[in-house]
Amino acid sequence: MRRNGKIALLVFSFILVVTSCLTEENNSTRVNDSIHAFYYTWFGNPEFDGSYSHWNHKIVPHGPDPRWIDAGAYSGIEDIGANYYPELGTYSSNDPTLIRKHMEMMQTAGIGVVVISWWGANDYARNSLPVYFDLASEYGLKIAFHIEPIFQTTAQFKSLLTLIVDQFGQHPAYYQYQGKPIYYVYDSYKVPAQDWKKILDPDEATSIRNTQLDGHFIGIWTLRTSRDFFLNSGFDGIYTYYASEKYMWASNPNNWPEIAEFAKDNNLLFSPSVGPGYIDTRIRPWNVGVTIERDQGAYYEQMFEAAREVNPTFISITSFNEWHEGTQIEPAIPKSTGDYNYEDYGKETDPWYYLHLTKKLIDSLKR
Repeated sequence: MRRNGKIALLVFSFILVVTSCLTEENNSTRVNDSIHAFYYTWFGNPEFDGSYSHWNHKIVPHGPDPRWIDAGAYSGIEDIGANYYPELGTYSSNDPTLIRKHMEMMQTAGIGVVVISWWGANDYARNSLPVYFDLASEYGLKIAFHIEPIFQTTAQFKSLLTLIVDQFGQHPAYYQYQGKPIYYVYDSYKVPAQDWKKILDPDEATSIRNTQLDGHFIGIWTLRTSRDFFLNSGFDGIYTYYASEKYMWASNPNNWPEIAEFAKDNNLLFSPSVGPGYIDTRIRPWNVGVTIERDQGAYYEQMFEAAREVNPTFISITSFNEWHEGTQIEPAIPKSTGDYNYEDYGKETDPWYYLHLTKKLIDSLKR
């Protein structure tokens, strides 16, 4: 009996160890750290924040065209500045319950890195970022930053980096690639290449290389001539951001092989940006020329395939929740307000269609 008891105990212990290992393996393999999704934390509502933020987006003026000067703004209640309506309603980016739901959604989709739009000390959800980091850790996700163009000089840019590193540099959810964090830098070309070189070239006296502010800095490629910027600035990588192939030369997948070859020849990271479609005519009624229909996911699948074919370092998704530009993969529902009918993901599809499709496309990369 004692011998049998010991054997039973050993078997039970073995099962516990195997179960524990399988659980850890499932948590670590459920998401793909090579898939990055741009994420926006600028949404607010009266219940949580005292007023609406961004759901009540104004209609953006368009030069001298009198139709779009002082055209007003949306109420933010059921009439929002977006062509789609979220399943979760007009939520607050500061709501921990909402943040948890989003992390769960991204884990379900297989996304490994949440790339949070960063607006510095005045960021709308800055005080909530610790919640994002802690919940990202809980769901096996990592966080990187998409630094918005709120700086005019590289000195101001360094200050933004300092804010991030001081608060989150040691957090386990802070994404590290080959030992250094990733920073996507939107509109990076607005600062001259020679100025960037002063902080990104390790031979410069003012360089941030080999300091706590060092990282992999990924600049945005827009025009074909952007190659000159990357040759002279010291950036570590390239991304394309725009989800519409009509928006920029670099956002057209037909041009990704050329960018990928340039990146390879110059030892640069490459993160082509894929998206499910594009429509922003609720806030930019004059911008119909760049609208891209989703075509029941076909456009998204084509962009993913084009990205896979150039063997990039990462694939970035535009976006998880940029509702204003209709690039979101977050669940949306059919809805009407007044005379306006919101777009939806198709009569035969559910609100989670693009999360499930994202998972399918990510899994296909492994195969």
